Order: sequence, then C-alpha cells, then structure tokens
Amino acid sequence: QVQLMESGGGLVQAGGSLRLSCAASGSISGASVMDWHRQAPGNQREFVARIYPSGSTDNANSVKGRFTISRDNTENTIYLQMNNLKPEDTAVYYCRVVLGGVVTWGQGTQVTVSS
Repeated sequence: QVQLMESGGGLVQAGGSLRLSCAASGSISGASVMDWHRQAPGNQREFVARIYPSGSTDNANSVKGRFTISRDNTENTIYLQMNNLKPEDTAVYYCRVVLGGVVTWGQGTQVTVSS
C-alpha cells in the first residue's frame, strides 16, 4: 500500500500563498482518485479539490479561483497551490489517493491564515 506525506503547510497572512505537496512512496499514476481535503477544529473533514486521471479537476466552491490542484506522475506527487488565502482556510490539509480500490490518507499538514 502506498504511503502519503504532506508538506508545505505553515503560517501565512491573509492574501498570501502556500503550495502544499503530497509525496507518495510509490507510483500513483494508476490512481482513480487524487484529492485534497481539510478539517478545521470542531468541523468535519471537507473536500477541497480533486484531479482525475484525465487531468481534469474539480474544486469546492469555497476555493474556486484561488486553489489549483496538479500532479507530477514522474515524481509521484500531488500539489495544491493556494492563493489569496483567507482566515477561514485555516485547517489541517490532507491528501487522499484511491489506488486499486484502496483508500490512503496522508497524515496532514497544518495551514494557519492570520487576519
């Protein structure tokens, strides 16, 4: 089973940018689902963005126009470029991969946006 490791989180002021990375321990080129979710304190985990095998993407309404998901199959890495960050984006961000019917989550990376 592939393992996932997120990085790139941190503290940023409102209006700033961060780029999250999700590095897989093995090939994810055959994954049927690759996406990012987030969970703020006291809230349920929620969908953020998804990239399909075709390369098409889907974003939550709350991040459309600000976040972009991408992938690099040669490096087995998924990215989330986050621009114009808002305090309400503060959360732990998790990447998820579904490969061969197996769902794998990363351990999460904290993103904190100050006003």
